[in-house]
Amino acid sequence: MTKKQKKVLIRIIVSAILVVAFSLIPVENSYLRLVLFLIPYIIIGYDILRKAVLGIINGQVFDENFLMAIATVGAIFLGEYLEGTAVMLFYQIGELFQSYAVGKSRGNIAALMDIRPDYANIEQDGQLEQVDPDDVEIGTVIVVQPGEKVPIDGVVVSGNSTLNTSALTGESLPREVQEGDAVISGCVNLSGLLRIETTREFGESTVSKILDLVENSSMKKSKSENFITRFAKYYTPIVCIGALALAILPPLVNLLMGNPAGWSQWIIRALTTLVISCPCALVISIPLSFFGGIGGASARGVLVKGSNYLEALSETKYVVCDKTGTLTKGVFEVTRIAPVDKITEEMLLELAAYAESYSNHPISRSLKEAYEKRTGKQIDAASVSDVEEISGHGVSAVIDGRKVSVGNVKYMRLLNISYIEPKNIGTEVHVAVDGSYAGYLLISDIIKPSAKAAIAGLKAAGVKQVIMLTGDARTVAEAVAQELGVDVVKSELLPADKVAEVERLLAQKGEKERLAFVGDGINDAPVLSRADIGIAMGALGSDAAIEAADIVLMDDDPIKIATAMNISRKTLRIVHQNIVFALAVKFACLGLGAIGFVNMWWAIFADVGVMILAVLNATRTLKK
Repeated sequence: MTKKQKKVLIRIIVSAILVVAFSLIPVENSYLRLVLFLIPYIIIGYDILRKAVLGIINGQVFDENFLMAIATVGAIFLGEYLEGTAVMLFYQIGELFQSYAVGKSRGNIAALMDIRPDYANIEQDGQLEQVDPDDVEIGTVIVVQPGEKVPIDGVVVSGNSTLNTSALTGESLPREVQEGDAVISGCVNLSGLLRIETTREFGESTVSKILDLVENSSMKKSKSENFITRFAKYYTPIVCIGALALAILPPLVNLLMGNPAGWSQWIIRALTTLVISCPCALVISIPLSFFGGIGGASARGVLVKGSNYLEALSETKYVVCDKTGTLTKGVFEVTRIAPVDKITEEMLLELAAYAESYSNHPISRSLKEAYEKRTGKQIDAASVSDVEEISGHGVSAVIDGRKVSVGNVKYMRLLNISYIEPKNIGTEVHVAVDGSYAGYLLISDIIKPSAKAAIAGLKAAGVKQVIMLTGDARTVAEAVAQELGVDVVKSELLPADKVAEVERLLAQKGEKERLAFVGDGINDAPVLSRADIGIAMGALGSDAAIEAADIVLMDDDPIKIATAMNISRKTLRIVHQNIVFALAVKFACLGLGAIGFVNMWWAIFADVGVMILAVLNATRTLKK
C-alpha cells in the first residue's frame, strides 16, 4: 500500500469511528447534530469537494466528484446527515479499493519496467567505471558482472555465463552464453563475468523497445474503452438533467393539482439517483480489465501494443504463419551435397558458400558454417565480386573470374539451366558455374518443439484455419505442414506473393472475423502491417518485423499465440460481464430510486458496491 493510500485509509477509519459514535449519541438539537456530522464528512470528503470545485472552474463539470459533492451536500442540507456522510465514506472506501486494485495490476508492468538498466560498466585503466547506458557508443566493450543486468545489446567477446531471461520471455529456464554469442539487454547475468561488445545504442536496444511498447500501449484504446468514454460523456449530463427534472417537475405538478409540493421528498429522490448514476464502475473497471490483460500477457513474454489489439485477438479466426523462424527454428544444416561431372563435394560447397558469403539469410549462414566446419578454412571475401541478389530466387557472384549462380529451382528456370530434382526432402540450393549446372545441396530446417502443440492450441482456441506461407520449395513446405497439422500451405512465394495471399484471405473472411499474420523476417514486415493483427517473433526477429507488428512474442515460441488469444478472450468476457452487470444494476436502481422505492443506502450499493464488484472481477485478468 502506498503512502497516499495509507493516508486515505486512516481518514476512512477516523471518519467511520466518528460516524458510528455520533449515530449512537442521542442529540436532539439539529444544529449540533449537523456540526457533529460535518466533522467526519469534511475529514473524508474534503478532497472530493475540492476536485468538484476545480472541475467546475475548469469547465469539466460532469464527473464522479461533481455527482458525489452535489448528492452528499444536498442530503446534508435536507437533514439526512448520516446518509450524506455515509455516502461519501463508502465512496472513498470504493476509491481506495480500486486504487489498490490498479496498483496490483500495475505490478506486472512495474516488474517489466525493472529490466531497465541503471548503468553500464566500462573498464578504464583496470578500473570499472559506471556510466549512463545512453552515453555508450556502438562498438564499446562493456563489463557485466554476476547479478547485474545486461544494459545494451551486443556480442560476448570474452567469458561465459548463464543469463536469466524471465523478465523478457516469462520463462524461468536460464540460457547459457559464451564467446561469440549475441545477448540482448534486460537479461540478468547469473554467474560468470562477461565482456560484451555493443552492437546497438541504448535507445535502439531490445530493453528500450520493450519499455516503449509497454508505455505506449495505453494510447491505443479498444472499442469497449472508446464506447465507455463516449457513454460517460453523454450519460452523466443526461442523468444530472434528469435528476434536476425529478427534483422540480413532480412538486410543480403537485402544486398545480392543489396537492402539497413535497419538495424534500423529491429532492432526496433526485439526490439518490445522482449517487446511483455515478459511472465509476464502468469508467474504472473496463480500462483496468484491459490493463490487467496486457500486464498478464507481458508477464508471460507476450507484448501487446494496445488494448485494441488485445480485443481484436479475441475475434481472430484465421492465423497465417511464415515457416522459417516461426514454425521452424531457422537453424539450417547441410544434409546432402550432390555435385555433377568432375566437381567434388568440397568444390560445390565452396562455390555455394563463397557466393552466399555476403548474405545474412539463415540458409546462407548454414552454407558458410558447413564450409568452415568441413574445411577448417575461413572464407576469403576478396575473391568474391559483382554480387547480385535476386529477391525470391537466389544470388549470383563472380568468384575467381567464374560466374557462379546459387539459388532455388525458380532461379535455375530463370537462367534456363537444366537441373536435377532431389529425391530427399529439404531446401534445395542449386549451383551453376558459367551457365552450366554444377549440382545441388540439400539443407534441412528444424521444426520448433512446440510448433505442433501451437497449431493444436490455435484450433482449440477457435481458429478456423491455420495457413502457412513460405518461399521454400513445395515438397519441403508440404512435409512440414503435414507434420504440424497446418490446414493450408502455399509455397515458393515471393514477399509480394505473401501480401497478395493475405489480401485474398482478408477479402474472403467475415466482417467480424480477424486475420492474424505471424512472422519474423524483414520480408514479413509488409504482411505484418497489412494483416488485421501482426504478430512478430521478438527474440530473434528483425527490427522491421517487430516495428510493424501489433503483438511481439519475446521468446519466439509459437505456442504463446494461443496463450495470448486465451488471455484476450478471458479479458473480453470480464469486460462484457462488467458492462452488463453495472448497467443492469444502475438502470434498475435508477428506476426504483425515481419512484422512491430505494433510499440512499441502496444508492450506496448501486455505486460503491457495484464498483467494488466490477473491480474485483477485473483483477481476474491478472490470474493464469
